[in-house]
Amino acid sequence: MGYWLIKSEPSKGMWNAIKKKGSKGCFWKRVRNFQARNYMKEMKKGDQCFFYHSVDERQIIGVVEVTKEFYPDETDGTGKFVLVDVKTKKKLKRPVSLSEIKSNPSLSNLALVKQSRLSVMPVDSKSWKIICKSGEYN
Repeated sequence: MGYWLIKSEPSKGMWNAIKKKGSKGCFWKRVRNFQARNYMKEMKKGDQCFFYHSVDERQIIGVVEVTKEFYPDETDGTGKFVLVDVKTKKKLKRPVSLSEIKSNPSLSNLALVKQSRLSVMPVDSKSWKIICKSGEYN
């Protein structure tokens, strides 16, 4: 199983939109960065993703699961970008902030620390476990 982090601005309401769709899942849309697109192409059904609220909040708030592997993004006229579908798994009992992540030397290798603007990024299994423990996610 793979681990990822996907980001959205809280004002977009994506967490609630995905949650509302239930087990059916909802597409993760409008990613327009080639590196993020390539990561989306690597995602497999069943992979787990931290859901990160960017901009003002800057914190991981929950976990979503990939329910459908990449397919063409119909909103992209160039045909270069893709979508994946995700469903909510669970909200963290305690959000894990970016400042908390940056202050933990064990998490210094995370792409979130190095490339904080990227909307989709991989998370290694060791970092996944550390963040799950910090967020009281079981």
